[in-house]
Amino acid sequence: MLTTQQAPRNFTAGAPTGDRLAAIAARRTFVALKLTFTDAVAALEGHQAQWLRQQVRAAEDPVDLWLLRAPLFSQLAGSQPERRELRQRVRRALEAVFAEPQPSTTFSSV
Repeated sequence: MLTTQQAPRNFTAGAPTGDRLAAIAARRTFVALKLTFTDAVAALEGHQAQWLRQQVRAAEDPVDLWLLRAPLFSQLAGSQPERRELRQRVRRALEAVFAEPQPSTTFSSV
């Protein structure tokens, strides 16, 4: 009886690919940013705060939130410790998503 060599089974067919993992990571980052913005606008009052809450709720992309940073920081102005903490949290969340690459130096090219 002749036996033919069969190709090995592909067990990775259902495993996430690099692109899919990157998309999941990007979505998680966006959700974390949106939650930070949501927490920040929840502490605000007034007509502008209402508008900001609607805009944050409708955001579908990190750039949508990036465009809301100026009105949000304006509403969070003040020297109260709670507002300062919210500004810092929003700033850190924005830096995590929109981090600019650092220029290479001669020290890092080794």
